[in-house]
Amino acid sequence: MKPAALPPHLAPRPASSPAPSSLPGGITLLERGWLSSNNVLLHDPSEPGSAAVLVDTGHVVHATQTLALVRHALAQAAGGGAVLRGIVNTHLHSDHCGGNATLQRAFGCSLHIPPGSWAAVNAWDEDALSYAPTGQRCERFVPSGCLRPGDTLRAGRQAWQALAAPGHDPHSLILFNDDSGVVITADALWERGFGIVFPELDGDTAFDEVAATLDLIESLGAAVAIPGHGPAFTDIAGALVQARQRLAAFRADPARHARHALKALLKYHVLEVGRQGLPELLAWFGQAPLYGRVWAGLGAPGGSLQAYGSTLVHELCAAGVLGLEEGAVFNP
Repeated sequence: MKPAALPPHLAPRPASSPAPSSLPGGITLLERGWLSSNNVLLHDPSEPGSAAVLVDTGHVVHATQTLALVRHALAQAAGGGAVLRGIVNTHLHSDHCGGNATLQRAFGCSLHIPPGSWAAVNAWDEDALSYAPTGQRCERFVPSGCLRPGDTLRAGRQAWQALAAPGHDPHSLILFNDDSGVVITADALWERGFGIVFPELDGDTAFDEVAATLDLIESLGAAVAIPGHGPAFTDIAGALVQARQRLAAFRADPARHARHALKALLKYHVLEVGRQGLPELLAWFGQAPLYGRVWAGLGAPGGSLQAYGSTLVHELCAAGVLGLEEGAVFNP
């Protein structure tokens, strides 16, 4: 029986550059947005009922939506349906693993994470996992094992090499399938940039790691990149040029990166809550430990963290990234 179409509010964004049909068979991209990471379903396109693996699961706010999208993708896969047997996380930021618990309950599947996060996850140390310092949420989940750099992830007839990709996150992985020339870059490389370099916000040196990861991606000679956010793309060389230019600007002016990070994290929070009174938003901002450390590192501008947060919010509103109406901040 042909699977029912998803209602419009659940349908993933259509991929572009390349179109979905140009991704090799057995790779289904569920393009999401900026609150939830993309989800990538790996399966055997020639074997109905075959085992599938999902790479990354989005934000906890979207967990029910992610479950619906994955069920729909499984029903359409392999010419007659696939079965989700495993989940792999490229890294454990809240936008990449927030659906883990929901999908594990629904499918009883295994879950493999980068080894550097193993101890923190099993202790559910929200400080080490970044959720407490950033004021973010993630439902607790229990991993089955680790996917280590150098390991091979097998999904159907596909073999994906796991490669260390530190920078955005110290423990992040990318996945490369040599046969198809597809690389899953997570937040190490987007079509126009890369993710916040979180270790730099805590005073650790990580821009060199970003550069090394970009070099690694270039060395693969991949034909298609599937990023953590945004459509899959084929102009990897062009994306690397943009990423290196951005990295050079951040290296030349680390404060620029810090300000960019605070603005991006404010926007991310508003994406999560949808709409929030400005005083409540600034109270949240003032209570997140990471933001206080970054603000202090910038020289404590504005006289207080909340006052500086207000300045950033108004700059985001002036740029059209956020809206402010009747004292409430929202996504325009």
